[in-house]
Amino acid sequence: MNLIELTDVTCGYREHVALEHIDLSFDDGCFIGVVGPSGSGKTTLLRLLAGTLDPVAGRVRRRPGLRVGYVPQVETINWTFPVTVAECVLMGRAAGRRLPWRSRAEQAEIDAVLERLGLAGLAHRHIRALSGGQQQRMFLARALLQRPDLLLMDEPTSGVDVRTRHEVLHLLGELNADGVAMVLTTHDLNGIAAHLPHLVCLNRRVLGAGPPTAVLTPDVLEATFGARLDVLEHAGMPIVFEHPHDNVIPLRRSAS
Repeated sequence: MNLIELTDVTCGYREHVALEHIDLSFDDGCFIGVVGPSGSGKTTLLRLLAGTLDPVAGRVRRRPGLRVGYVPQVETINWTFPVTVAECVLMGRAAGRRLPWRSRAEQAEIDAVLERLGLAGLAHRHIRALSGGQQQRMFLARALLQRPDLLLMDEPTSGVDVRTRHEVLHLLGELNADGVAMVLTTHDLNGIAAHLPHLVCLNRRVLGAGPPTAVLTPDVLEATFGARLDVLEHAGMPIVFEHPHDNVIPLRRSAS
């Protein structure tokens, strides 16, 4: 059985339909990027996968006992909240904890995951004292402490510089190679999406799904973003850029 399977799923909020007639499956070890404009339903899809939102029609089937971790957008966090890095990471275990303090075993796990993510020595630092890349890795550590089978990430490289973006992508690739299935949303077609093994183009409906070379095409991108985008191939990878004669959405440029 797949980790999660969506069959003819429609979902919305009150009168607004966010997703309609979605058919998608997520397998063991998948590494999938979901791209689309703002308001296209990307975060709604993550909420469906996380089990925090129910469809209004269709069926969501999930593997029994499936553990799901979630990494939110850093822009949604209250960085003045009085919590340290270690305390924030331990929140990943909040649902199953009985003691208000960390056990030795939990501290050892926290130390191990922080070291794995390049945050060793920062456990007692306040979360607002971290750089943007460190903040993103802290929330990744919190999700990993749940030992997830599936990791969901909402714009994991939003607001970080090019170097940090590549470091995060490399780290996610390592975690995926260790067996963690991943689904992430991104606006970054060149810096992130073109480097992932599988993409889903989403704008209320699934408009394309497959490897970047099959999905990042002018026709699929125009249907997704509502504007003409051109695509060139460089070193076997598609490079997306704005059509010179159209007034279209800005895209981040890749330094690679």
